[in-house]
Amino acid sequence: MAVPTRWVVVAGIVTGFAMFVLAGPQDDTESGAARPRRAAYVVPERIDIPALKLQAPLVKLGLTAEGDVELPPFDKPSAAGWYTGSAVPGDPGASVIIGHVDTKTAPAVFFHLRDLSAGAAVKVLRSDGTTVSYRVDSVERVPKERFPAERVYAEDGLRLITCGGSFDWSRHEYRDNVIVYASRVGSA
Repeated sequence: MAVPTRWVVVAGIVTGFAMFVLAGPQDDTESGAARPRRAAYVVPERIDIPALKLQAPLVKLGLTAEGDVELPPFDKPSAAGWYTGSAVPGDPGASVIIGHVDTKTAPAVFFHLRDLSAGAAVKVLRSDGTTVSYRVDSVERVPKERFPAERVYAEDGLRLITCGGSFDWSRHEYRDNVIVYASRVGSA
């Protein structure tokens, strides 16, 4: 599942700018009081989707040498990956989690992602001990050449992405992406 390089760059710039605007300066120069910072070590560790009976560890994903978002390792089909260029789930901005739909021999972590319905719960457990809850707004299947990068990487909320549709045997990849859009509902 390749995301066009130009959209990843645009998404990174938009996300960085949004984080700067939302975070603002880290101290109050008028009062001299420092504002607390979010610990840099906080990362998402696991995703839970009760409707799919899915609990999966999350690995960190960066960018490839070509500038595309990395995919989770094929040798870990039960793991999904959090794109580190997106927001940490629970923080402002778009949080992007990617998982494989299958392997050469069996279903993978996001095999049933296309079966989610609006209203389904998604939970992300973070390294700081908090659980961030989301509710699915919509699920769509789009051709890869029409990947909605701005909606995925710039709008607030959780995005779950996998492959879908028919398989293109000449290119050895699925023709579409399945994208779940979810909005935050709280944390514990």
